[in-house]
Amino acid sequence: MNFLSLLILIPVLMMLGLWISRNIGQIRTVMVAGASLLLALAVLLTFLYLKKRAGGDTAEMLFADSRVWYAPLNIHYSVGVDGVSVVMLLLSSIIVFTGIFASWKMQMQTKEFFLWYSLLSVGVFGFFISTDLFTMFMFYEIALIPMYLLIGVWGSGRKEYSAMKLTLMLMGGSAFILMGILGIYFGSGATTMELTQLSRLNIPVEMQRIFFPLTFIGFGVLGALFPFHTWSPDGHASAPTSVSMLHAGVLMKLGGYGCFRIAMYLMPEAAVEQAWFFLILTATGVVYGAFSACVQKDLKYINAYSSVSHCSLALFAILMMTQTASTGAVLQMLSHGLMTALFFALIGMIYGRTHTRDICEMGGLMKATPFLSVCYVIAGLANLGLPGLSGFVAEMTIFIGSFEVNDTCHRVLTVITTTSIVITAVYILRLIGKIIYGNVVNQEHLKITDATWDERFAVICLVAAIAGLGLAPWGASDMISDSVVSVISRLMS
Repeated sequence: MNFLSLLILIPVLMMLGLWISRNIGQIRTVMVAGASLLLALAVLLTFLYLKKRAGGDTAEMLFADSRVWYAPLNIHYSVGVDGVSVVMLLLSSIIVFTGIFASWKMQMQTKEFFLWYSLLSVGVFGFFISTDLFTMFMFYEIALIPMYLLIGVWGSGRKEYSAMKLTLMLMGGSAFILMGILGIYFGSGATTMELTQLSRLNIPVEMQRIFFPLTFIGFGVLGALFPFHTWSPDGHASAPTSVSMLHAGVLMKLGGYGCFRIAMYLMPEAAVEQAWFFLILTATGVVYGAFSACVQKDLKYINAYSSVSHCSLALFAILMMTQTASTGAVLQMLSHGLMTALFFALIGMIYGRTHTRDICEMGGLMKATPFLSVCYVIAGLANLGLPGLSGFVAEMTIFIGSFEVNDTCHRVLTVITTTSIVITAVYILRLIGKIIYGNVVNQEHLKITDATWDERFAVICLVAAIAGLGLAPWGASDMISDSVVSVISRLMS
């Protein structure tokens, strides 16, 4: 068996282990053991990848393997990774691991919850290692389908409405993706759906002009592309804590990854022609998301609209089509995944104690929960781009790379998107000042307890990852930069 396939096999074995578990202790044991193994494999994969590159292996995809799956349509089970895939797999393993501890006290239908959680993990890991278009699409769907039940059954608030809205919009995006994939396959006259082999074929420009926007919008729906982002705030607000972490931290990255890996890579001529239109949409999303976060009163909605802004920034950087900006886009996806997972974890912990997410009803949390409060401040500072944390590295790389494009339109749009830095600082600092250091609004909040051991463990892991990426970004940056060259060279040729 190929080494990469273990990343799919382990969540499947976790599901089998959950199936035979008889009590909460066994369920937790299965989940922690499986998630720990996934994290260890992702770390090992990172070191093996770097070792192969240092040894002079210049293949576009490493650890590649391909097996015929459905011969009549030339569908293969093809896997392989480059630097972009590796960092996304590492991010996914961290979020899955910490999400389990954030849901440590899950009581309602615990086994069923973690079964769907593990199935979602199968889809995520399978998507990032796949190099066959149909196989990627299959894992993409596997990742999306569990979200309906995870939100609709275990969520809160308007959970049925949010779950249905999310499902309908993402399934609509999936229809666009499927049309794009089939258009690429039949339009190129290919005899395979393998990604790197398709890149060697010349898809007629007329076909690209039709199927590029379908593919980009299809993946963009999951990546919070304006104006198709409206499912995101409602979905995040209703989802349970660990699902919000996995959804915002990893699942939304499937959208940006698909836009870059499939739409931009396989249809470069159309990407160059039509980029201006999507640049306007993404720049609008960056500023709109930041302004929308300013006027929200619900903690989850604030973070959800902040996610719209940050994910739009990643798509914006991808469309700039420079090596620096594309590297920044992937760093942004990595950084945002860690930051937003930390935010949603902390929000869930605060809500579990105060039983409210309304910022008007909170204040002075530092007095009762110093650990959670300090970590919330760190998450906020990372979100607004404080130097030394991951947000600064990602955003500065994006803005520098975007300004490299010597064109008035591109530079004006870049300047517009930079205003999101100021807007983000406004709502983050106001929020921290109000709920962490402000006057106590509800005296009952002074009686709440601080984080438990499982909550502290999950939060410390995420804080360490955010600080590590911010203080020592060169390892991830170099790995990503080398891997985006193949896409950028096609766009610039």
